[in-house]
Amino acid sequence: MKTRRTFLAAGLLTAFLAGCGGGGSDSASVPDGWGTLRTKGVDVSYPKGLGGYQEQSDAERSKYNAAAADRTENGKTVSIITVQLDFTQANSAEQAAIAAEAGIQMGASVKGDKDVKLTGADEAKRIDFSFKSTGQDGDPPKGTPVKGVILTGLDSSGKTFAVRIDAVRGKLSDADLNRIVKSVEVH
Repeated sequence: MKTRRTFLAAGLLTAFLAGCGGGGSDSASVPDGWGTLRTKGVDVSYPKGLGGYQEQSDAERSKYNAAAADRTENGKTVSIITVQLDFTQANSAEQAAIAAEAGIQMGASVKGDKDVKLTGADEAKRIDFSFKSTGQDGDPPKGTPVKGVILTGLDSSGKTFAVRIDAVRGKLSDADLNRIVKSVEVH
């Protein structure tokens, strides 16, 4: 009888734990204490709190961005995460990547694109690049090295999305960058 209760308790605990977490293995991973930019095509999470990102209001962000969050130090942006939706007509993640690369600053060093697994996307691409800041509009001083990543593909309605993460070198750890990438959920 004791063995049966142990198995029953273990089974109930397993069922309970499997039900927690909001979506199982197909859900994106969002670390505790992080905020989330939510749009109709894609969500992406970011570190909040002291030294973290702050979501931009409709008035603060570019009209081309469906959502954005930035980190500032001494009044200068040191990192920004943006989400663009339906930014081009494309039939594949490859075509979306080509269009996204066209939006990278002239003179940037593009390291190419590679396939990436994003929750909810059939296919997606990651583009890694670097450039020097222009020093304009609250950006870091001119010439400051910046690393960037764009995650792009098609959402469930066949519209393009692009999640772009730019950070002054040394201002976003590789671990946090990987957590941001893993948090992306395509709808």
